[in-house]
Amino acid sequence: MKQFDVTAIGELLVDFTMNGNSIQGNPMYEANPGGAPCNVLSMLQKLGKKTAFIGKVGNEQFGKQLRKTIEEVGIYSNYLLEDSEIPTTLAFVHTAPDGDRSFSFYRKPGADMMLTEEEITEDMVTDSRIFHFGTLSMTHEGIRKATVKAVEAAKKAGAVISLDPNLRESLWDSLTLAKEQMRKAISYCDILKISDNEIQFLTGEKDYDTGIAKLRAEFNIPLICLTLGKDGSRAYYKDLRVEAAGFEQKVVDTTGAGDTFCGCVLNYILEHGLDALSQENLKEMLTFANAAASLVTTKKGAIRSMPDKEEIAGLLAR
Repeated sequence: MKQFDVTAIGELLVDFTMNGNSIQGNPMYEANPGGAPCNVLSMLQKLGKKTAFIGKVGNEQFGKQLRKTIEEVGIYSNYLLEDSEIPTTLAFVHTAPDGDRSFSFYRKPGADMMLTEEEITEDMVTDSRIFHFGTLSMTHEGIRKATVKAVEAAKKAGAVISLDPNLRESLWDSLTLAKEQMRKAISYCDILKISDNEIQFLTGEKDYDTGIAKLRAEFNIPLICLTLGKDGSRAYYKDLRVEAAGFEQKVVDTTGAGDTFCGCVLNYILEHGLDALSQENLKEMLTFANAAASLVTTKKGAIRSMPDKEEIAGLLAR
């Protein structure tokens, strides 16, 4: 038996989300704890799973806020390290009227980038059923080496490897490097959660099915989940292609929607396994994940905004 259901490595940061204007007319921002890997873990905690996080924050107020936050939601924090010199990474989230976002990162460098290969120990990565990561922890050489060491150790220990590329173009020195490292990350994974724009970026194919077919032919990934925003999602598994519609909501902030979806997919795999999924299984998995993802868009932020089982069940019952 493994101690943790899912362990994740990567960025833990503060998302400053727009929150109206001051009396003087200046934009105001709310400091929401975020970072894709911990967003995924937060959703899993809501679904009753045991999770752990590997990462680094600054030894200042933001870092302390983030540690307190993940501890309060139940994520195991002993593998969250602190950097005494480099501050916590910050992201300013600019939200369009339709809820879509753009990001301004303060990460040159940020503490999440300072995790080193030497700081990754065997006990951090070998006691988990699923190991999850993204490619923001592969943008620079030091954190890239730490991530690869962790992923390879987890895979050797028998963990299912989950990846969300989570492309943020401004954080890469070049898009050529981004594509190269995303492809390297994909070569490790058993579960790939990828968005519509990311599949087009990676494969150069406008048609999603064609792009997915390219990836499957090259990397032989057991399960690929494609997110399509408000249009729902698709799963590609063995000879099956299953699609589920999205849920309409009054969108406040789309931050964390893909991570919420990913957390629900991993939860389903934990409960049903990865070896013998049926078309009905995949439809059920996608529908539940779509519902949860739609609910998180009705609130600001992600880690503290994940829906619980009852909320998701309530939406599905309508």
